[in-house]
Amino acid sequence: MHTKRIIETGIPRYKASKALIMLHGRGASANDILSLQSSLDVKDFYIAAPQAMNSTWYPYSFLAPITDNEPWLTSAIELVGDIVVDIEKAGITSDKIFILGFSQGACLSLEFSTRNARKWGGVISFTGGLIGDKIYKGNYGGDFKGTKVFIGNSDHDPHVPLVRSEESKKVMTQMGASVNLAVYPNMSHTINKEEIEIANQILNSQ
Repeated sequence: MHTKRIIETGIPRYKASKALIMLHGRGASANDILSLQSSLDVKDFYIAAPQAMNSTWYPYSFLAPITDNEPWLTSAIELVGDIVVDIEKAGITSDKIFILGFSQGACLSLEFSTRNARKWGGVISFTGGLIGDKIYKGNYGGDFKGTKVFIGNSDHDPHVPLVRSEESKKVMTQMGASVNLAVYPNMSHTINKEEIEIANQILNSQ
């Protein structure tokens, strides 16, 4: 199970006007995802980057049956929820809280926000999709109330099929999100310059 190991940077949360939760990919670390900070316009943000146990949010592919990835998946979702609660206690409301992730962390960012749909500051998914061997709509609830969501993906990503990103866009749109799905031909499993630019637009939208 995941423990609350979080690297905090940026402005202290009780002084910040916005917050960004950054979720790393499989086999990576909180420090790895924080390396994006220098490319992001987050000068007025409190930033929290949690560390997954054994550098993995859940053990199998995000396309595996959900039960196969338990209890790690539920633990990861609860950890993100705990961070949100801590941020809100500091006086930052959910419409000023942004959630960003890459790969496995991108999938977690979409899964958490869709299970807890409300007016978020924004959701940024660098190569991700909702989690499960299929879309389980019964797991999702709430209203995004126009939250801006960005999902970037390659047309042939080796880990995240484009069709799942497309299905995720449909579900989140039906729940009131404003979803921008950008597809990059032949892109490797990485983050490109345009994705960073779009992320910065979202980070500056609230």
